[in-house]
Amino acid sequence: MQTPTAVLAVVIFAAAVLYSSVGHAGASGYLAAMALFGVAPAVMKPTALTLNIAVAVITTVRFYRAGHFSWALSWPFIVSSVPLAFIGGAITLPGTAYRVLVGVILLFAAYRLFWYTEREQFTGPPRLVAAIGAGAGLGFISGLTGVGGGIFLSPLLLFMGWANFKQTAGTSSAFILLNSIAGLAGHVSSVQALPPAAFVWALAAVAGGMVGSEVGVRRLAEVNLRRLLALVLLIAGLKMILARR
Repeated sequence: MQTPTAVLAVVIFAAAVLYSSVGHAGASGYLAAMALFGVAPAVMKPTALTLNIAVAVITTVRFYRAGHFSWALSWPFIVSSVPLAFIGGAITLPGTAYRVLVGVILLFAAYRLFWYTEREQFTGPPRLVAAIGAGAGLGFISGLTGVGGGIFLSPLLLFMGWANFKQTAGTSSAFILLNSIAGLAGHVSSVQALPPAAFVWALAAVAGGMVGSEVGVRRLAEVNLRRLLALVLLIAGLKMILARR
């Protein structure tokens, strides 16, 4: 294994631990790490989706067994998002457009992690039309960029008061899993290729997911760790946006 691959595997492991503790699979963290290591845009999307699937399987099972998954809350988002994730996955953006789009998403993820709050304001489940519309939009973005969608779904559920934190983690993990599978399927059907290193990094992501999800079913990640990752996402996001090639 080449040194950059091994070092990136360590960073991916750390990202998986942190993200899986709050029900996410870590796509924005993986994209940030790959951006910092200069991985080509064509490799970033399928790799992030592959790692997402590996970790999301673990988080979904853990949060489901802990009683934090609600099918009644989740199904409208999932049903509408999966077909759009497949369509988004089949679309390959030009390198510059992809870098800018992912850079903006990383900056949003950094903002979300830095200003994360543990305040809960549950107002009730969403209206069906709102959930289906939001799911469709997030599904398309998930497949198009390889982010999985949890980084957007979680704040939406919390800000709108549609779920508490544990329900949000359970719903997001299942949402990420199914949309990542659909996005990767769309990508493979379009380009017929996966980067070999994705499977090496997947081992690191799985190990991190097992550790983080075990912590996550009991308590949320520490504030300082979240803000440290937010700084990494900020740097990577700016690097993606400002890159000239």
